[in-house]
Amino acid sequence: MASNRHLGRIIALQTLYEQDFRRDCLDKTLDLEQVLERNINRYQKMAKDRKFIEGLVRGVNAETSKLDSILQPIAPDWPLDQIAKMDRVLLHMGTYELMYDKNIPPKVVINEAVELAKSFGGDSSSKFVNGVLGTVLRQMESKDTIDKKPKDKL
Repeated sequence: MASNRHLGRIIALQTLYEQDFRRDCLDKTLDLEQVLERNINRYQKMAKDRKFIEGLVRGVNAETSKLDSILQPIAPDWPLDQIAKMDRVLLHMGTYELMYDKNIPPKVVINEAVELAKSFGGDSSSKFVNGVLGTVLRQMESKDTIDKKPKDKL
C-alpha cells in the first residue's frame, strides 16, 4: 500500500500542479475533475487507491485558503505566490494530510513530501518543504497540548 500511496501522491501532485499552472495562465477551460480523471486513468493499472487520490486532490482544492493561512506565517519571508509552484503544491498537500488524515503518521507525510520535493522540485526544495512541514507539525502538536490541558476552575 505504501508504494501505491506514493504513486497516488504523484498523481495528486501532477493534478494540483496543472491546476495551479493553468490558473496562473488564466485558463478558463480548466476543469479539475477532468484533469484528475485523465491523470488517474493514465496510471490506472498501477494506481489502486483512487479514493485516496481523489480525496487528496479535492481536499487540497477545497481547503487552499485555510492551508495558505497556516503556511504564510511560517515562511513570512516567502509570500506564497512567490514560492515555486511545485513547492507550494507540496506544502499544500503535506499540510492537508497533516491536518486531515489521522491514519497516516505525520513523519510519513513529511517524508513523502520531502521525497517528492527531491524528485520534482528544485535543489533546495526538499530542505524547504521539510522545514516548513516540520514547523506545521510542531505547531499542531503544541496546539493539541494546549487544547488538552484542563481548564482552570473559576
